[in-house]
Amino acid sequence: MVTFGGTGVMLLGIGLAGVGCALLALALSRPLGWLSALAIAGFLWSLAVIALVTLVPTSPDTGFVPAESRMTTCSWDIGGPAPDGFWILQSGQRTLNAALFVPAGMLLVLAVARWRAGWVLAPLGLAGLAAYSALIEKTQLELARIDRACDVTDVIDNTAGAAIGAVLGLVAVAVLRPWRHRQRRTQVRRPS
Repeated sequence: MVTFGGTGVMLLGIGLAGVGCALLALALSRPLGWLSALAIAGFLWSLAVIALVTLVPTSPDTGFVPAESRMTTCSWDIGGPAPDGFWILQSGQRTLNAALFVPAGMLLVLAVARWRAGWVLAPLGLAGLAAYSALIEKTQLELARIDRACDVTDVIDNTAGAAIGAVLGLVAVAVLRPWRHRQRRTQVRRPS
């Protein structure tokens, strides 16, 4: 049986996604400016990190979960099956679920702020992040092999984290003004 999962696999995936997004930021920096390029690449990287942290099994030895014993629906109990504590922070898994989406919400707002359509794109992006969270939960339900629990509370916490991130993004937009960070092209003057 081939095993897959664990912290090492997550970290490797996060590193590879980071390299790819750094290359994307370099490619976008000339036409968009460094700030927007970093925000777009960082947003995409945060989506990859979220997917890796939530969909890669926590242990490579998870084993096979028979179809008869797996959950058939998501938990609709607000507060759900999430444990009270988690090994990274003592404040609980719900805090981690929210914190995981804060960078995505912030970088989303920062990425779209340079365009006038940002006032429409940011709320649509937040709705997209909520849908992304729901898709992750649906995937956790369907793929019993990854030994994760589908819980509506996670969607609520993730969406709250994205909203907190969006507020922080608005503060960052007010401070950084991404529309001013365009690549300046030098004009060559011809002698008269």
